[in-house]
Amino acid sequence: MFVTSEGPILHADLDAFYASVEQRDDPRLRGRPVIVGGGVVLAASYEAKALGVRTAMGGAQARRLCPHAVVVPPRMSVYSAASKAVFEVFRQTTPAVEGVSIDEAFLDVGGLRRIAGRPSEIAVRLRAEVLAQVGLPITVGVARTKFLAKVASGVAKPDGLLVVPPERELEFLHPLPVERLWGVGKVTSAKLRERGVRTVRQVAELPEAALISMLGPGSGRHLHALAHGRDPRAVQPGKRRRSIGSQRALGRRSRSPAELDEIVVSIVDRLARRLRGASRVCRTVVLRMRFADFTRATRSHTLADSTDHTETLLCAARGLLSAAQPLVYDRGLTLLGLSFSNLDSHGAVQLALPLDQPSSPAMSAEATALDSAVDALRNRFGASALTRAALLSHEAGMEMPMLPD
Repeated sequence: MFVTSEGPILHADLDAFYASVEQRDDPRLRGRPVIVGGGVVLAASYEAKALGVRTAMGGAQARRLCPHAVVVPPRMSVYSAASKAVFEVFRQTTPAVEGVSIDEAFLDVGGLRRIAGRPSEIAVRLRAEVLAQVGLPITVGVARTKFLAKVASGVAKPDGLLVVPPERELEFLHPLPVERLWGVGKVTSAKLRERGVRTVRQVAELPEAALISMLGPGSGRHLHALAHGRDPRAVQPGKRRRSIGSQRALGRRSRSPAELDEIVVSIVDRLARRLRGASRVCRTVVLRMRFADFTRATRSHTLADSTDHTETLLCAARGLLSAAQPLVYDRGLTLLGLSFSNLDSHGAVQLALPLDQPSSPAMSAEATALDSAVDALRNRFGASALTRAALLSHEAGMEMPMLPD
């Protein structure tokens, strides 16, 4: 059996993606601190990050930290096109690509050594191709497992390449802070640091039972395995998303019911089009809210039948928002998000029984024809070619990507 001294998995992660696209397209922004998004920071260049600006930070706070930053509005369609171009480079490199988000992916290159060279050589060419074809910097981590490859890319940022040989995995991993472990957020980090556990090595030195007692069975076993370099998950090419979503930051200003309804209409309209474009249907609509006191709430509704019908999904979303009105007015809504989950392929939709009853509105021929006609017009003439009357004066918040759960 042939044994390589390098791991077969690459984690490729675009650097400060939205901000890098803006710097690519406007040479005047290169080398300058750039903030994407005004009310809430959607992305910050590394020049802005060096002064403390972070994603999801309020715009006013970001400008105080970095008063000389150039603030630009987001261009989501441009970012989407850049992402598609980068993923095409990934697929040219290997068919085994698992997308994680719009700007990162895992690539399994374990079977390419004879035709493409060592994983590190493939990573070098990948970075060069992304820069040449798309004009964007990208960082790549190379390791035996997905976890270590992702940690390596995080350490190598920005615009770097880091290879973790199998025989040096623990030497690389153990000095790192506990926050580098997947699943260690603010709460878990605080629990560990309260007990004097600050590095991955200190996590590895704890018995599994102690971690379970401290963090619970799921997190305890998970972190114990990662701290010892164990991660059996394989790259899953073609893995389909379990949900899609979008959210709007609203700032501190109070919003009227009509303004909130405009936001819901806008998000549902766009997400339903994405569903149909991917030949997917969903059964569950989820409403996510963040309030002025930084608390959060989630409400969901599961439909009787899976659907991609805009009006059916909009009706469910409006119902969720209506039921949440007491919370909205008591606490002050600062962020509103919607997601569609329980996704399935369009062909998986079953006819409702009994068959002699009229079909549901979600699956009626008229509803399907209307949605298809609207999609066709927008695909041909652009997304803004056809707009709902309710959205003609729409300017109710700043669009943000829905963060993973």
